[in-house]
Amino acid sequence: MPVPSNTLRKALVAWLYAAALVHLLVSIILTWVGPSGWLDVYLQNVDYAFWTDLPPRAAREQQLWWFAVFGATLQSYSLYMLGLVRIGNRLKSPMAWGWLIAGIVLWAPQDMWFSLTAQLWVNLWIDGFALLTLLPPLIWLYRHDRRAASSNTPPSDADHA
Repeated sequence: MPVPSNTLRKALVAWLYAAALVHLLVSIILTWVGPSGWLDVYLQNVDYAFWTDLPPRAAREQQLWWFAVFGATLQSYSLYMLGLVRIGNRLKSPMAWGWLIAGIVLWAPQDMWFSLTAQLWVNLWIDGFALLTLLPPLIWLYRHDRRAASSNTPPSDADHA
């Protein structure tokens, strides 16, 4: 039995809200808990991509600094994502979904390429998961809201000529 499109739309929007909030949580962790040891397992994977032994202390400190800077940037991105999901949901705007799609399509190939060249397989897995869990719902919402908008479009003056 097919799921009604309104129910599916609500579920996909809820999923995107959750994804944006997870991005926000992860970004806060990257910014503020790097020195606490929470990132050690991940950092060990990164270490093996760039160092044959443990990295020098200065390199690790710089790495944690980059994580903090990246986390702060990701916090901002997370808020933009939350805002676009809210706009897309409230206004049923395909444009909001389109901008989110464009951002992901711009980000993913670059991030995946850099991860591949550094042989950071965990990053490729994370990127692949993000693509598979974000793009299909966004594309569906874009198409659904575009169809709904075009069926509700009032005739223009050109239609009366």
